[in-house]
Parts: sequence; C-alpha cells; structure tokens
Amino acid sequence: MPYVLGIDIGSTNTAASVARRRGATWARPEVVALADGSPTVPSVLHLAADGALVVGEPGGGDGSRTARGFVRRLGDDVPLLLGGEAFPPQALTAALIAWVVEEVRHREGEPAEAVVLSHPAGWGRHRHDLLHGVLWQFGLGNVTLLPRPVTVAESHAARGFPGSAAAVYALGGNTFEAALVRRTPRGTYETFGFPQGLDWIGGADFDEALAEHVRTVLAGELAAAEPRDVHDTLRGLLPECDRAKRELTVGTETDVLLTLPTGPVRVPVSRVRFEDMIRPAVQATVELLTRTVHSAGLLPAQLDCVLLAGGSTRIPLVLELLAAAFPVPVEVEPDPQLTAATGAALAACQVVSPRPRRPEPEPGAARDAGRAAEPAVPAPRGPDHDRPTPGEPPPRPPVRITPLDLPRASRLTLTRGRGRE
Repeated sequence: MPYVLGIDIGSTNTAASVARRRGATWARPEVVALADGSPTVPSVLHLAADGALVVGEPGGGDGSRTARGFVRRLGDDVPLLLGGEAFPPQALTAALIAWVVEEVRHREGEPAEAVVLSHPAGWGRHRHDLLHGVLWQFGLGNVTLLPRPVTVAESHAARGFPGSAAAVYALGGNTFEAALVRRTPRGTYETFGFPQGLDWIGGADFDEALAEHVRTVLAGELAAAEPRDVHDTLRGLLPECDRAKRELTVGTETDVLLTLPTGPVRVPVSRVRFEDMIRPAVQATVELLTRTVHSAGLLPAQLDCVLLAGGSTRIPLVLELLAAAFPVPVEVEPDPQLTAATGAALAACQVVSPRPRRPEPEPGAARDAGRAAEPAVPAPRGPDHDRPTPGEPPPRPPVRITPLDLPRASRLTLTRGRGRE
C-alpha cells in the first residue's frame, strides 16, 4: 500500500511514523516500532569489527567505537573518531536516516513515496546542503528537510489546533528549542522570528538531578562498598531514574530501586521533591521561550497557543510554569516524544498531495472571535533562505566535494538497546 514516511532524529532518540494512502486521502500516521516494539531507537551508532555502522546502544565493548550526539554536531568541520577512523557528523546522521528508511521499506515491502526529516530549528542552508549531499550518496534523493517546530505544529493541527501563530516548546533528551510558527495560505506552517535553544537542558539532565539525589541519600552505603560493586550498582542508576521520572508525571510518589552489595534498597522521592530539583532548569526554558516571542515583536497574549513536544513535557511542572507565563492554551499530545515524527509524516502527505491555497486566518482569530483583531504577526524581511540563521555559518562558495566512503545502507543493522528521552 502506498505510504509516506516521517522521521525525527533527536539528540538522544529517533522516531518514525508512516501515513498510508486510502484512496484519495491519507490515513492518520502510525508510529513505527524501530526496536523491540519500542517507538524509538537510540540515536547512537557503533562501528563494528567488520566496518559496518550498527544502530543502537552497544552491549558493551570499546566505547571509542560508539558515536552519540552527532546530530547536534552536523556542520562541524571536525569529524568524530570511531575506532581511529574519521566520520563527519553529516555522514553519521545520514547513515541513521538511511537505516530507518531501509527498515521501513523492508516492513512495508516498497519504498516510501516521500520522506520528510524533522530537524533542529536552527539549521540553515549550510547544514541542509551538507546532509542532502550525503543522503544523495545513500540513494536518498526524495528526503525533504523541515524544521522541528513546523512538524510539531503539523501534528497539533491534525489534532484540532485551529490557530495561526504559536510558540513551540521542544524539550528533548539533551537540548531545548524555542521557536515560533505561523500558518501559511496553503494551510501549512512556517517558522518566523529567530529560534533559540539551550544545549545544557534536557530530559537527561533531569535524570541526572534525581541520580545525584539518590547518590547523596546512599552516600554512606556506597562509601562502605567495594569500588567494583559501586560501579555495578550505579551503572543502572540513570535508567532507573528515567523510569522514576516517567512515573512522577502521573503519580505523586515513587521509589528509585537499586541493588547494593548488602541487598536491594528503595529511595523514596515525591513529585514535589523532584520538581524542586529541576525547577531552575525548567524556569530557564520558559524564560527563553518568552524572550523568543518578544524578539519577534510580539507579546505572549498575541499568540494562539503554546505547542509542546518532547517526552519530558509531560512533567506537570512544565505545564504549570508555561501556563503562568503565557495567557493562552498550552497543548501537549498523549505521547509528546512522537509529536515531531507524526507531524513529519503529515507533512510528507502534503509533499505528495499539496493542499489547495486558502485564506490565512488572522493571528488570534480562533481565540478572539468577535473581538478586535490583534496586531498581525510580523512578516519576515525576506525569504528564509536569504536570511541568516543564528549560529549558522555564512554561505560558502561552491566547492568540489569528494564522495565519502560510506557504509552501504544494507549493511546497517540494529542492536537492541534502551534509549532515554
């Protein structure tokens, strides 16, 4: 059955979603189980002994052959070294994309009609060109790149968000992004203003804050144990803290469970205590989103909504602080970790079957029907590709590119591993 594919490659996890054609329309996107029934796979590559790049967390072995965080480094001229071999960040990113495309093609029995990749908001032409060039070497010439805020808005719009202008709050595993989107006359979305981000805040940092609390509580027991036993105990601490964090999104209390040499222990933690640990970091993300709105010449009240994405946005404190700062609805989907991938699949449907042009609603129209119209959202000064992106290198002159010696997509295999949000 004809289908399109949406992919979201995050700094810690990758997700994918497919939408299948049903006659003249498209069915609601379905998330693809990429590893052991999980909707995500770690954004990790390991260089195997035979030279193949293996997707997922390695079971052990030489850590110098494992690459993490390469998506954030795309555009960096310094390659990553795996087993003494140099790999440009764009080559590793393309290898992961190629594996997802091949995995889905194998399950569906045919290639996707279109592929849309959801990427960080701050990417510009330079990074686009780098990634497109390597994807072409993998035989992937049909990949459309869209900023993550756009795919997030597409997913929320499919669930009923009717507004024109919104702020997007994307809290990933290791990063935070703040951006603005608006609806175009064709009913799609585009970014405006200048996206901003924090590379030192994410769900993994919340796990580490809880882990530090546990290490403090168990300091006496850990000091009395053998160093090797302590290492074995703490190896599973972060995954356990990730589980506890998830439980505290719906419950008010939980336990962090560990096994010490003297036996199993439980460290109780309440939601109030956990949120006190992470409150300064969450407050920093809300303040950055507010500054992003102000930098576009808008007030928070002039938006139609705040749209959330990223697994850690389920934490009640996030909704609490956003609601206090923004006098507009704050929307989060049932599984916000998959929002961007779902929106990418919806955008892929539009690549194949573009929507007809229609009048653009005024900002605030859905929220302020019957009231005087709010000031219009400022239009960009020029096309996005003519405007510099913060942190993006200036356009470079044409260069002759030597083809990279990359592993074939068919050699990419999956290792089973557990990723964090």
